Amino acid sequence: MDPLFGLGDLGSSFCHLLRQREQELLPRFELEPREAGRAAPVPHATTVLALRYQDGVVMAGDRQATEGYTVASRRIEKVYAADEHSAIAIAGAAGPCLEMVRLFQTELAHYEKLEGAGLSLEGKANRLAQMIRANLPLAMQGLVVVPIFAGYEPRHGQGRIYKYDVAGGRYEETDYYAIGSGGQFARSSLKKLYRPDLPEADALRVALEGLMDAADEDTATGGPDFLRGIFPTAKLVTREGSRDVPEARVAELCQAIATARRSA
Repeated sequence: MDPLFGLGDLGSSFCHLLRQREQELLPRFELEPREAGRAAPVPHATTVLALRYQDGVVMAGDRQATEGYTVASRRIEKVYAADEHSAIAIAGAAGPCLEMVRLFQTELAHYEKLEGAGLSLEGKANRLAQMIRANLPLAMQGLVVVPIFAGYEPRHGQGRIYKYDVAGGRYEETDYYAIGSGGQFARSSLKKLYRPDLPEADALRVALEGLMDAADEDTATGGPDFLRGIFPTAKLVTREGSRDVPEARVAELCQAIATARRSA
């Protein structure tokens, strides 16, 4: 390591560097007491999912965030590119979730600049697990962050999906997974519709059907809003990298699903 940087034995972790040198730059969240000791409401992101298909992984999420029994946002983004060949979808307390995404993106970029090579997909998954584990004290206060992480593994020529628990436990799913307030309903939908090696168009439709089924059963999950023109967001992670699914394509698929259900 070049002594010019003064990193010494701090290694390649951007979070560790900040913790040692500039702790005040790390995100901090606190629940402030309100009315007889009750905590102030915090916006929560709801349902996200991921599934493998023949070219990689589809990740998708609804756009609604709730604050207690009210809608905090109708247009929140829940699916983000972590780097060129991986993506992260957030569920839990919206503020800490978004900060963790930004810190995770910076962490991966920082590691690659210092080491001259990126982490393996499993290494990225392990690093995210460490960040979730570090959030455990806040999770015990209600600020839970439980994402889904997925990416394309060039060595194996396939997508891989990782899920987490609030304590930072990391588990790999072979086919699909969904989490959030409507996660159980989305998983039930995926269980019926999923097939190995789906083509891209079918995989996108299955993902959107899962979100729409979750929205039917879970009040916190937002379905397609044809009046306001608000639709779920989706990303594809393949050998070529991570890319957004155009909103017009998502809207077209949602309309086709809704039309098919009305005529069933």
